[in-house]
Amino acid sequence: MQRTQSPIAARLARANPTTVFLVTLVLVLVAFFTPGVVGGLLTLLLAAGLAALLTTTWTVQTPGTRVIRLVMLTLLVAAGLAKVL
Repeated sequence: MQRTQSPIAARLARANPTTVFLVTLVLVLVAFFTPGVVGGLLTLLLAAGLAALLTTTWTVQTPGTRVIRLVMLTLLVAAGLAKVL
């Protein structure tokens, strides 16, 4: 049985990795250096995006990659909550 690729996965596959990295880096830096609740909410928004990416690509990742992504997601949520609280 062949799985069909979701539209999000197809779009991600076409994205330029360098551009994705640079845009993500800018978003993370803005979220981390924006003070207070706004920075925390931006960090939590990035965590939500990472969670969506993680669930989309979960089936094609190795167990080691899954663990690393879950650790990164946990750290991002913790950083966002620390800024909000």
